[in-house]
Amino acid sequence: MKLPAKILSALREDLQTARRQDPASGSDAHNLVIYSGLHAIWSHRLAHQMWQKRRLRPAARMVSQVTRALTGIEIHPGARIGRRFFIDHGMGVVIGETAEIGDDVLIYQGVTLGGRSLERVKRHPTIGSRVTIGAGAKVIGPVTVGDDSAIGANAVVVKDSASGAVLTGIPAKNRKDQAPEHPQPCVDPAEYAAEDDEETQAQLP
Repeated sequence: MKLPAKILSALREDLQTARRQDPASGSDAHNLVIYSGLHAIWSHRLAHQMWQKRRLRPAARMVSQVTRALTGIEIHPGARIGRRFFIDHGMGVVIGETAEIGDDVLIYQGVTLGGRSLERVKRHPTIGSRVTIGAGAKVIGPVTVGDDSAIGANAVVVKDSASGAVLTGIPAKNRKDQAPEHPQPCVDPAEYAAEDDEETQAQLP
């Protein structure tokens, strides 16, 4: 069976993204077989297409749940995800139904794009293009993270942020003025701990 040219092109693009984003990656054949992040996004694209047809929504949820069991990555079929999306390692990643993700986004393990409302509204984050989200970070609610931002490991983002932000801490604050010109993809919140301690001490009686 010959795959359509559009699907083949998308597969090649994703494989190239894996090699570019992960210095530990091997050949395309190697990555095709063992990279759970690739398997999860490919499965999501199928499930998302099914989700567009209401009668297929139960089947779309089945696809996402089987993928969750196989990869440890849970992406709701309703989530909208752009091109060249890559999940490195991936275990424990959760992406909610109304989440929207731009192009060229990199996510590490343990990331949650979650909601904080039980209403049937836009309740999950909107992530811009060229954003990196470090391991264990949580972006909660219908917040917007601007393009070209970096979210540090274990940060908790609960407010909108402008483009180019460097977000670390709980709750996350924009540390752009303190960050190097080209921050590492996984910003370490410990780099900013001293300033947080000073702010806390200043507020004590």
